[in-house]
Amino acid sequence: MVDLSWILGHARISFTHAPNTIKLTTKAGAHVLLSDLCEKTTPPCYLNPLLFNGHLQTAWTAVKNRDAPIIYKRKIFESDEQTCPGTFAVDFVVHSPSAKDDTLPERTTYFTEDESGSIGSLDSKPMLVTLHGLSGGSHEIYLRHVLAQLVTKEGGWEACVVNSRGCAMSKTTTPFLYNARATWDVRQTVKWLRKAFPNRPLFGIGYSLGANILTNYVGEEGLSCELKAAVVCSNPWNLEVSSLALQRSWIGLEVYSRIMGGNMKKLFEAHSDQILKIPNIDVDKVNKIKYLHEFDRYIQGPTWGYPTEGAYYRDAASTDSLLAVKIPFFAINAEDDPIAVNEAIPYEEFKQNPYVVLCTTSLGGHLSWFQLGGQRWFAKAVVAFLMKIADDIDFESSSSENIGSNGTLVPSGKKPVFDPMHRRLHIPS
Repeated sequence: MVDLSWILGHARISFTHAPNTIKLTTKAGAHVLLSDLCEKTTPPCYLNPLLFNGHLQTAWTAVKNRDAPIIYKRKIFESDEQTCPGTFAVDFVVHSPSAKDDTLPERTTYFTEDESGSIGSLDSKPMLVTLHGLSGGSHEIYLRHVLAQLVTKEGGWEACVVNSRGCAMSKTTTPFLYNARATWDVRQTVKWLRKAFPNRPLFGIGYSLGANILTNYVGEEGLSCELKAAVVCSNPWNLEVSSLALQRSWIGLEVYSRIMGGNMKKLFEAHSDQILKIPNIDVDKVNKIKYLHEFDRYIQGPTWGYPTEGAYYRDAASTDSLLAVKIPFFAINAEDDPIAVNEAIPYEEFKQNPYVVLCTTSLGGHLSWFQLGGQRWFAKAVVAFLMKIADDIDFESSSSENIGSNGTLVPSGKKPVFDPMHRRLHIPS
């Protein structure tokens, strides 16, 4: 029987996870499986029937759609990472409008020196740390659709957005832009938040490339992760597979890759005075860049020391990092996503780690999932999950078993062990 549910915009929802996901203890003393919590909080996926495939859904993001006004104050951080010095910008959601600053995105101003010095609180409101997608920033409407639902609720959440270097009209003070494996800025932000807001439970969310970075960060932190839980949306996962998939079709290459490459080239041009301090960047080749993989070949490679864009993609991919995640972790992808393609989703890895759950929808596109009226379905799913886990789960009582990075008991002796964060089989010393 032919499935015609797409005609009505009804997307099929599927979940992938380990046979037995971790048990979470509720504040009432009951126990719930992470997989059950994810499934019960995920609403039915009814999308705009006129946007009946991933290309139409994704294209609709270019249309001016339903706004979600969010006001920010920006704080500039000096990086504490010696191998990647410089500054980065974090935008904090605030509730009082202030004077317009034409040097920053709409509804964004800098903290004054007095305001910056007084940031901090002993309140216990949950706080969301947000990572945006490629060449984006705190102004992106897809992330504001989630923030608006959380921060406007009575007694609701606090939130901030970590802007990738050079993005969201931030200045670069050293020759570095974003890197899909560069987790040090989010790590420094989380450490600072933990000190400034000692009682706040911290949660994370990442979108597209930011989802890849967040997954890498959570995997690197392992059991030491300060986040209570994390959500990732439209993660491209295996960056090499996703890149090759874009290059395989005309629309992938000439529409998506060309647009993303063009956006990154504009970012380079805005910060070229810094980036061209790197001696091995070939300016003639940079001037001819059309596609995203060319940007990664001629700018990202020389910047970070990768010999090819493929080496960069393999190193930065978050597929193996997923195996090292040790906090409740919920991922949402659309199977018809033309950018974060279905073939790059690590389905088998999700089955190996009891801390992670994958939700896939048959329709939705890339960071889209548009419904009639302009709302985004994924925002409802994300908010429902975050609200439930923040309101109902007792994280202090939620104990985990001694589970290794591959989902099995940690092996003893000197048997070969796969370390997901080093991506090599090795013999433990």
